[in-house]
Amino acid sequence: MTSRREPDRCSYWDNDECVGTARCPPRCPRFTDERGVPSLVRPYRTDDFEALAAMYEDFDESVATMGLPPFTRSRIEDWITELTSDGWNLVAVSSDRIVGHLAVTPASALDPEFVVFVHTDFQNRGIGEELLKQLVAYADAGGHEALRLTVANENQRAISVYENIGFETVDQSALNTEMQLSLERPLTDRVQRPPADRD
Repeated sequence: MTSRREPDRCSYWDNDECVGTARCPPRCPRFTDERGVPSLVRPYRTDDFEALAAMYEDFDESVATMGLPPFTRSRIEDWITELTSDGWNLVAVSSDRIVGHLAVTPASALDPEFVVFVHTDFQNRGIGEELLKQLVAYADAGGHEALRLTVANENQRAISVYENIGFETVDQSALNTEMQLSLERPLTDRVQRPPADRD
């Protein structure tokens, strides 16, 4: 990342010594997943629409939570259009395909809500955790003060991941848990450190 043109065109995969530049995004977009596959998290672009819709169309319905993601093509397209028109979005790319999506809405809120999904075939590889770290970095850089989400109580694995990032439970019903993360230092500084400065 020492001589970059654009964040998503950096070819410096072994970035253990990278100290970043002033042109870097809030967090280095390059990472290697737990299987050793070079992967990328970058902002959504309009030409990603078809690939993102295809990712959701190929989703295993058994991993749906709280009715999301939708599973018919028309509902998927409407949902993506809504998320991208009123918020900001990141996509995870691995092996030249979109395998993860994070959407934050509304973009104008100080404490927006978000959703995050990783394709069934790419789960348990650290991609969701990297998307969450990118979320914190981008949200802080964008002036948000906190992040909110609602997760089904039965999804204990997701709740554990959110708690490990620093989310706290603020409300709980019989079915769902509402969690919040305040975007404060040192958390925001930690996720924005260049690769050479990370633990």
